Amino acid sequence: MKRRPYMLIGFFLSLLLTIVPLSGNFTNAATPTAVAPVSSFTQGVQKTVLDNGLTVLTKEVHTAPVVSVQVWYKVGSRNEVKGESGISHQLEHLMFKGTNDRPVQFGRLFSALGSQFNAFTSYDETAYFGTVQRDKLEALLTLEADRMENSLIGPEQLTSEKRVVISELQGYENSPDYRLNRAVMRDAFPSRAYGLPVGGTKADVEKFTVEQVRNYYQTYYSPENATLVITGDFATEPVLKVVKETYGKLSQRAKKDTVLDNARRAIDRYSASSALADASPSSTSVAKKAPIVLKQPGSAALLQAVYPLPDIKHPDVPAIDVMDAILTGGRSSRLYQALVESGLASSVSGGAAELIEPGWYEINATAAPAQELGKIAQVLQESLAKLQQQPVTSEELNRAKTQMQASYILGNQDITSQASQLGYNQTIAGDYNFIEKYLAAIAKVTPTQVQQAAKTYLNPAKQTIGFFEPTQPDGQAGTSGTDSGRTVENFSPGKPVDPAELAKYLPPATSATDSTKQSLPEEFTLNNGLKVLLLSDRNLPTINLSAQINAGTEFDGNQKAGLANLTANNLMNGTQTKNALTLAKTLEDKGAGLNFSASREGVNVSGEGLSANLPILIQTLADVLENATFPADQLELSRQRALISLKAQLDDPRGLGRQVFQQAIYPENHPFHSFPTAESLKSITRDDLLSFYQTHYRPDTTTIALVGDFDPVKVKALLNQVFGKWQATGKPPVLKIQSVPLPQTLTRLNKVIPGKSEAVTYIGYNGISRKDPRYYAALVLNQILGGDTLSSRLGTEVRDRQGLTYGIYSGFAAGINPGPFLIQMQTAPLDAQKAIASTLALLKQLREQGVTEAEFNTAKRSISNSYPVDLANPSNVSSIILDNAVLGLSRSEIREFPQRIQAVTMADMQQAIEDLIKPENLVIVTAGPGDTVPKGS
Repeated sequence: MKRRPYMLIGFFLSLLLTIVPLSGNFTNAATPTAVAPVSSFTQGVQKTVLDNGLTVLTKEVHTAPVVSVQVWYKVGSRNEVKGESGISHQLEHLMFKGTNDRPVQFGRLFSALGSQFNAFTSYDETAYFGTVQRDKLEALLTLEADRMENSLIGPEQLTSEKRVVISELQGYENSPDYRLNRAVMRDAFPSRAYGLPVGGTKADVEKFTVEQVRNYYQTYYSPENATLVITGDFATEPVLKVVKETYGKLSQRAKKDTVLDNARRAIDRYSASSALADASPSSTSVAKKAPIVLKQPGSAALLQAVYPLPDIKHPDVPAIDVMDAILTGGRSSRLYQALVESGLASSVSGGAAELIEPGWYEINATAAPAQELGKIAQVLQESLAKLQQQPVTSEELNRAKTQMQASYILGNQDITSQASQLGYNQTIAGDYNFIEKYLAAIAKVTPTQVQQAAKTYLNPAKQTIGFFEPTQPDGQAGTSGTDSGRTVENFSPGKPVDPAELAKYLPPATSATDSTKQSLPEEFTLNNGLKVLLLSDRNLPTINLSAQINAGTEFDGNQKAGLANLTANNLMNGTQTKNALTLAKTLEDKGAGLNFSASREGVNVSGEGLSANLPILIQTLADVLENATFPADQLELSRQRALISLKAQLDDPRGLGRQVFQQAIYPENHPFHSFPTAESLKSITRDDLLSFYQTHYRPDTTTIALVGDFDPVKVKALLNQVFGKWQATGKPPVLKIQSVPLPQTLTRLNKVIPGKSEAVTYIGYNGISRKDPRYYAALVLNQILGGDTLSSRLGTEVRDRQGLTYGIYSGFAAGINPGPFLIQMQTAPLDAQKAIASTLALLKQLREQGVTEAEFNTAKRSISNSYPVDLANPSNVSSIILDNAVLGLSRSEIREFPQRIQAVTMADMQQAIEDLIKPENLVIVTAGPGDTVPKGS
């Protein structure tokens, strides 16, 4: 089951770097009760249509001093004709290349405003969005209006960005899931644009001309084909006045190919409608299609099944989505029980794509080791047939409805998500109120309607099914080797972008934002040593829980690598009073969730739910932390899933490259060196899990942060009640981690994975810890170097000027202990050497010349200005509060962080460069196809 924003599956221009760092007398889960429709999502929304046809949606939300601006264009891959596959996505990239009046990379302008921004292309829509402090609202509106009419689309921009797009597409080719999906969709929809990948094909992208892309822009990027959404802390009337002044002067642009477009639409509608007509129960006598079989290099066997669906406005949509929730909504769902709990599959998921034109329902499964895809397909069909033959139970129906209603509330806690919901509904359903009608219809769905939806749409005769059968079942990486010198010669990077030059293109902020003081959490410790941080926020009826237990993979050791993760993954598999299914239902009946995952320095716990269900969330957490039993049969299932996950990691240039990089930095006896192997995972016993659990899961090594709609006094009493009996003896285990010197010389390692299209490169060495006094200077330094793929030095040179990579980032993984400083990029194999050479030259330039005062000040402002956007999302706030506590920082860090950034001096920056930028000591790891060196070089 996927939330409706599943539709935002377009090809994101990724801009952010993520570094891989009870009382016992409960009864079984009661039958869930259906929830009433949630309070209005669209209350306070005002719709205005300008004279030029632009639809404007405004919603005041005064919970944080930030605003979100989004522009949704009703154009996506659906609108592309033959030979134009991917042109919507190509245009999305070009929209960042500047305008006639502002011929600069727009990513730099957004970054200078402190905007958290992105864009995506999907089947029916292309959207651009940014969230900023409220005083930057007019600036954001000005920039979006400028690029709606005046985008630069010339030979230089297109040539550079075509290379970037092709790098992106080739990156997707690395994924067996992507390749299987492409084959299945082409077969399911051979005459429709939905049958092709949103990003297009390399063959078409290579042939795009400037005239083609300009015509497409002129045709679809017109006010009457767009929706402007503004949510957040603003006053509607004055903002609408600005919108009318800024956007009202934009003219409608004639659609030159309207006739052609309408003709193609008619053909698509015909083939889609006839497909749906065939999808009725009466057509079950039609012969079933044989499976599509791909035999290619890969790690795991995959299955995908697709069934035609109606469009988003069809009255069956609510019943179809409830059907999906019953089939794939969590651990208690039918397909999880039939396929995963039986040991046939390591994972199963599903989702309904209900779009402007008739869409599809898809089911995806990854086979468990040694399991046959044919058997999985058989059990899948038996499960679907059962749904068609017998009405669902009231328990299942109510659980599905509760999950769906809760997911909409939990998924819209921040203003960016709320704006996206409004933009999606207006663009795809033609009505921003669609969500209200949809949820009201969900509440009324009956068992008979679900059964009828299954009969109508899960028709085996209309199924398109594909199997991916890996030809490299062990996921073994090929040869490795070292390489010394081709990366450092004869490359001179361009001059860093001058922020003063940038400033003349930047619209002014309206006034300084009032420094609204961030509330500080209340902190206390239970008698058993468990640390708690509480921050009450009564704006939304939600709870966000973040917790950490000092039981991370650093305690694994090489022989039992994977033990911490297996322990964390088995916590929800049974306690002394509840089995796995009962635990799952306890939460899923209420639309709540609780997840555990082991990282290097701890087990991360994340939980969410509606505020009325806080006791159930806390009681379940306490039960599994105190009373987990680790059933042997569940351990075996989770071991099989871990083995499949390991194979996938070794078959992915990102996963394998990161592992090789990390093991090159840290010696074998260092806790950060260990990674699971098939041998280590197979050697782990149930006794190992019990021993690890008893040793490391202790109240005095656990920290819990709660943010949301609760009474702190009542929560304290609840925590004391459910955790009060949890006790630990002796002192907690402590690791003494040795310091790691930098490599003596530059080190090159290459890992070959057969069958891949793109290379992934990691460059770096051991860095700093979070409490290092240079940390804040390092953040500013990183913002300049590679904190953002569109506005940083690395992004400007390697991505924007040369078009060598889809994304290049740098970051300091600073935890309790020093983690890596690293640069990551994805390139075409033959571009890897040039991109590495460019990166090394930029690092040398930084080391020798430092940064300018203007760059320095711009980077500080960018970090400080974007921080309030992080604090506008309650889920982020709970994570930040927890991290600060675990890292030993003060409670006030969440409030004082921007001041600490502003306090960094140029002297601090120069010292950080001298200490932390060492081009001659780098470890460079490239993973992917073997041909990363051009022939004849």
